[in-house]
Amino acid sequence: MLLSLLLAVAAVVHAQGTCDNYGIANGSSCACPPGFGGSSCAQAACQGNIFQGSQRQLVPSTGTPSVSNLTGCSCASDWTGTGCNVCQDAGVCQNAYSASEYAQSSVSGNIDGSGDGQNSTLTCNTSPKVWAAGEMSCQVINPTVQSLYPGDTTLNILRNFQTSLTPIPNVTAFGNDNTVYAQLFYNGVEQFYCRADSCTQDTSSGGSNWNCGNLTCTCIPGTTFCGGVPLTNLTGTINSLSGSLGISCGALDSGNNTSSCSFQQSVINALFGSSGLTLSGCSFGECVAQSVIDSASGNSSSSSTETKGKELSGGVIAGLAVVGGLILFALVFLLFGWLLQKRARKSGAGTDGLGKSEGVPVAWNDVSYTVLCSDTGWRGIFGRKRSSRENGYNDDKIVLDSVRGRVEPGQMMAILGPSGAGKTTLVEILAGKNKVGHISGSVSFPMSTARPQMGFVSQQDVLPPTLTVFEALLFAARLRLAESLPDSQKRERVEEVMEKLGIARLKDVRIGDGERRGISGGEMRRVSIGLELVAKPDVLILDEPTSGLDSVSASKVTAVLHAVAHDAEDPTAVIASIHQPSSQLYQTFDQVLLLSHGRALYSGPGGFAPVDYFASTSSVPDYKRGYNVADYLLEIASDPSVGLFKASASSIETSEREKDVADLEANEKNYERVGVGRRSGGTACVATFLTQLEVLSGREWKILKRSFRDKSLFITHVTVASVLGVFCGGLYYQTGTSIAGFQSRVGCLFFLGALIAFSSLSTLYNVVQSRPLFLRERSSSYYSPTAWLLSRFIFDVVPLRLVPTIIVSSVTYWMAGLAPHPANFFKFLFILVLYSLVMTLWNFFLGTSFRNGGIAILLSALTALYQMTYAGFFVHLNSIPPVLRWLQWLCPLKYSLEALSVNEVGSGLMIQDTLQGVPINVSASLIMQLLFGFGVNNYYRDVLVLFAFVAGFALAVIAVVWFTVRERR
Repeated sequence: MLLSLLLAVAAVVHAQGTCDNYGIANGSSCACPPGFGGSSCAQAACQGNIFQGSQRQLVPSTGTPSVSNLTGCSCASDWTGTGCNVCQDAGVCQNAYSASEYAQSSVSGNIDGSGDGQNSTLTCNTSPKVWAAGEMSCQVINPTVQSLYPGDTTLNILRNFQTSLTPIPNVTAFGNDNTVYAQLFYNGVEQFYCRADSCTQDTSSGGSNWNCGNLTCTCIPGTTFCGGVPLTNLTGTINSLSGSLGISCGALDSGNNTSSCSFQQSVINALFGSSGLTLSGCSFGECVAQSVIDSASGNSSSSSTETKGKELSGGVIAGLAVVGGLILFALVFLLFGWLLQKRARKSGAGTDGLGKSEGVPVAWNDVSYTVLCSDTGWRGIFGRKRSSRENGYNDDKIVLDSVRGRVEPGQMMAILGPSGAGKTTLVEILAGKNKVGHISGSVSFPMSTARPQMGFVSQQDVLPPTLTVFEALLFAARLRLAESLPDSQKRERVEEVMEKLGIARLKDVRIGDGERRGISGGEMRRVSIGLELVAKPDVLILDEPTSGLDSVSASKVTAVLHAVAHDAEDPTAVIASIHQPSSQLYQTFDQVLLLSHGRALYSGPGGFAPVDYFASTSSVPDYKRGYNVADYLLEIASDPSVGLFKASASSIETSEREKDVADLEANEKNYERVGVGRRSGGTACVATFLTQLEVLSGREWKILKRSFRDKSLFITHVTVASVLGVFCGGLYYQTGTSIAGFQSRVGCLFFLGALIAFSSLSTLYNVVQSRPLFLRERSSSYYSPTAWLLSRFIFDVVPLRLVPTIIVSSVTYWMAGLAPHPANFFKFLFILVLYSLVMTLWNFFLGTSFRNGGIAILLSALTALYQMTYAGFFVHLNSIPPVLRWLQWLCPLKYSLEALSVNEVGSGLMIQDTLQGVPINVSASLIMQLLFGFGVNNYYRDVLVLFAFVAGFALAVIAVVWFTVRERR
């Protein structure tokens, strides 16, 4: 079966009729093509010349089937080809015409096409180009054909261009203009014949290229090709040939006056490559008036059709449209961003955000926070959280219970209490952080017409370790100060904050982390505070700013906060939860809020005021002079009596209500209450998107240059790419053109795809490492998630994906000896880059969707294994059961491997091998379809599918980051 398919030599097509060789029925007889005669045009002519027409000597039909055998037929001098139809000398045409019965007939005027045949001379055109109607005869030499049919195989072709210009239209030509008739002979016996029409001739390359349509072929039953040898019966294949036909001939070889041609048709091209079946030693002969050649030579349009530009396929057009649309969108987006940035920088005063501030007071009333049992319950099979109430019990936890308090500008409040009292929860609610539980009550900002800018410093110092202190603060200033503020003033603001925090001497010192030593813990805490101070917040809230610090560092941090609160020009309300302050630290607080079990025991002035307050209460121990007041208050809050809760609530409620009533009466219009039960989205980003992208990209570039981790990751990627490129290139070095060699070529392409799939796992590491910093900066509205994603993507893809991909691909490609044409190399590289983008975005999606990096890595590895299974290399996709076969359409590696393979065979790759002792010389595209099931025309379809994967994953990543990757406390 394989041998029969490999030998489907399509020259032409089937058109069954009353007459053989596509003769035209005329009553009981047939008008036959040149070189054939008899009642059915089945008998071939031998000897004589083409001008003798029906008078030529015919070889009798003998044997079974009844066909003419031209073996031993010798042509007259200067005539050649099977059937002796091809002239070879200039004078032979004129002599043959003069001796023919047609010389004195009325058609003699057609010698030159002008009716003046007596004044014109016939010549023999032996070039591939056809002027009127030309004959050609070629040898079919192909290893596969010769292995099965070792005899002499020839192909005769009549090409009709303008039959009215031939000497005797019904004799030296046959049929209509722009038609082709062909007959294949084996050992002198005709095997099959074909016809095609709607032909065009292109002679711009120096030869002659004919492109025809409506191809039909007919196999002569019982001949060697058509049933005479049962194991290689090509009848069905030949009779089914159809579609377009191409006959391409190069310029004549000056040595023997012959040319090489190719016979092209879709089935033939699949068997023998894009150049079709090669024809050797082609002889051309056309008897035509010299005046026809002379007149046509002055007008190229009369002798050949102009080369038609190749129309782009639908896949190419769609791909170009997609790429062009993406480029246009990017340009429009950048232009729009540039206009917004320009307008923002021109708007407003040059000192926006740096002027004097009178401060904003903050008050909170009846703030309660409850963690519902449904928030701590386990998830069912379908993802719904089962509440503990459904399980028969109620474990709702009240963290805060109707807490009241108030801080004025120029005051610093300490929120005290033992562990679990609710200190962190309260400061997070005041700062507007997202909480998972239920919040009730209100936070108000008297004397403020809008929600003020809140600064929040958490317990953990999440800082970029590779930046210096100045660079980290300048990064915050550029994103959080007004766009209209010049960069020079932002730098001045940073230096001012550094002086205030006492870290000016650390300006050029890198922050550092656990891997690389940098500044101390106390200095890190002051840098964290500085990140909020550069934006000049109206209210500064801190969660245990002294935790983990020694007494000296804690004292310095507290002194900084006291100075910020009592700044003469910009007084700020400062609220800080303190775990266990020293006596010296405690004395710096203007206000104290004491919490116990989520309820306020005291809210009022600091110092010894709480001691005096509790002195009248019999249920608390007496204060010992010289004892740390903070420790005394914590001792009271650790185990308070029920009566103390009631007394404290009554006192605090009366005091706070009197203050609120006074505010309402004095400034009722400007007193605004903000419900904290709703979800807080934070303030909007100050900087425009383009500025955010510029600043983020600048930081990413500095991290890439300085970070030992990122630098080593980049160096490792490049080194591994180089080593694997040499290894893979050596493994598949100069892969051959046998069937096994072609499988190795596809194996090489598969190896590169699998390498990209697994190397992209490092993307997860980068995303997980940068996630905490992103959460903190997003919660403070430094930038939009899209700007962070884009900058993160650029500085991950270019150094860690594109550069290694180009290195390993370039080294492997040329060492393995893949398609040598530059166009094929760049198409190969384009596919691998696209696939690298797909896998990078997929791992971005996993890294952002799962907080647990281990789960993300596991899913990414399983996805890579799934892709290797459905890529089409290990298993033929059509052999997979239908219930699982559909998964191939979700496999990006399948499209990448198919596109790479199609690109490889599209270069004209031929397979030369021996199969069961029979030499094989076929197109690699056929082997590709048989072994892997890839479509030969699917390159641009695969490109579009990969683009769709890129777009889909990009949108998924953006959606996940916008809606799920946010700070929740």
